[in-house]
Order: sequence, then structure tokens, then C-alpha cells
Amino acid sequence: MPRTVPGAAALVGYAATIPAANLLITYVGTAPVAPGLVAPAGVYAAGAALVLRDLVHEWLGKWAALLAMTVGVVLSYLIAAPALAIASAAAFAVSELADFTVYAPLRRRGMALAVAASGAVGLVVDSVLFLGLAFGSYEFLAGQIIGKAWMTLAAALIIVVIHRLHTARSAT
Repeated sequence: MPRTVPGAAALVGYAATIPAANLLITYVGTAPVAPGLVAPAGVYAAGAALVLRDLVHEWLGKWAALLAMTVGVVLSYLIAAPALAIASAAAFAVSELADFTVYAPLRRRGMALAVAASGAVGLVVDSVLFLGLAFGSYEFLAGQIIGKAWMTLAAALIIVVIHRLHTARSAT
């Protein structure tokens, strides 16, 4: 399958996760991420965005990742409260730059490592900026980091499994 097909799916998914995260915060509030720990409900969508961003970067390039982020930010601004959309846009933009700094050099050592490491950096940067700008509080910081880490870890494990299955299939 050409890389453009999964790349296009990742691009649409990435663009959609940004407004989805803000809608979840607006209409759901908080969500559990661990026993006794909650975060704004958009945490899982934002965590998925971090991984989808890497997949777009991998399959379509960094300019496509920036395009998807821009589309997501614009959609978010159209459907979410302006303050929430602006906080989200700033957090995604800065975490995007942090992601580029980590993902590209590590990609040569393996995609799962690059996704996990850039996700770890991105989730901290995104969480700190977003919570500070959107709520003026870091009350949910631990929950944000843990919720996004769950998504990054799950995605990295899925990438490893898919790679191993593909490698095994190619060997036969």
C-alpha cells in the first residue's frame, strides 16, 4: 500500500484530534487517567494527536504535519471557545517544534523510538503550555502527562507489533 494512503488517514486524524480535544474539554470536562487522577477530557485526543503527527511527518513530510496542525487549529477556533482554541493552538505549535527537534534525528534509530521520545517531549511541552494558557493552573498536569503518555506508549507498541508482523511476512 502506498504511504500516501495511510498518510492521508493520519493527516485527517491529526487535524481532527485538535478540535476533538477542545470539544471534549468543553462538553465532558474531565476524564480519569489513573486511579484517583483526572485530566481535562481532551487528554486522550491530544495524546493521539502527538502520535498521528509523527505518522504524518513520517509518511507525508513535515510540511504536511504543519498543514494538518493548521487545519486543526482553525477548526478548533471555529467550534471552541476562543481562549481554549488559542491556548490549544499555542501549545500544539510549540510542541510541534519540539517534536521536529526530537523525531527527525531519532527516526534513523527506529520509528518506535522516535515516536516514543518525541511523544514524551511533546506531551510535556503541550501539557505545560496548554494548562497554563487555558486554565492558569497546573492542577491537572500529572493527569495530562499520564493520559498522553498512555496514548504515546500504546502507539509505540502498535508500531513495534506492525513492524514485526511486516518483517515476518517479508521474510516468508
